[in-house]
Amino acid sequence: MDQIIAFFQTLLNSEDIIRTGGLVLITLIVFVENGIFFGFFLPGDYLLFLSGVFAGIKLLNVPLWLLLTCVFAAAVLGSLTGYLTGYYFGGRIKNRPDSLFFKQKYIENTREAFIKYGNSALIISRFLPIVRTFAPLLAGLIHMPPRFFMLYNVIGGAIWVISLVGGGFFFGERFPGIVDYVQYIIFFFLAITTFTVVKGYLNARKEKKAEVNTD
Repeated sequence: MDQIIAFFQTLLNSEDIIRTGGLVLITLIVFVENGIFFGFFLPGDYLLFLSGVFAGIKLLNVPLWLLLTCVFAAAVLGSLTGYLTGYYFGGRIKNRPDSLFFKQKYIENTREAFIKYGNSALIISRFLPIVRTFAPLLAGLIHMPPRFFMLYNVIGGAIWVISLVGGGFFFGERFPGIVDYVQYIIFFFLAITTFTVVKGYLNARKEKKAEVNTD
């Protein structure tokens, strides 16, 4: 039991992932978090940023081009897997009961993002935890044309990966002392994540109340 707990603690700790699992584990986690519905709890934004930082200070001893290529491929293929899952198994997903790793409200929150932003939600969702995981599923569920999905998938993946990994690499290379403040970087991203999710939830509730009052 202790080993299982330790394993999940490692999965949730970006620094441990990078130090112990290296590029292979980073790539695998990005793949799962971007399209497999039970991977929504895995680290996303700050894993990418810290992997760039660690590559910049050579604690992750891989060239930047290889890191960018692997993470980009994982993000795009992960989302494609989510899309295909929604496309072919959408009915089962819509009727799936709530569980520890899945709740229907995740689908509803993602649906609202699509209504608000249109197809560009696939790009915007890259920077929204939970929504990032379920957006490809919903795109498949509503049978978005594959060519449009792949276009937004590739563009969104490129922006997400280059900005976070590239930004992290820049800071790591120029300011190597940043490694001493890893915990603050994680707290910063967690604060942004929490604010985004809470704000989205409150906005959704406000819009639903407005609709009810209108009816």
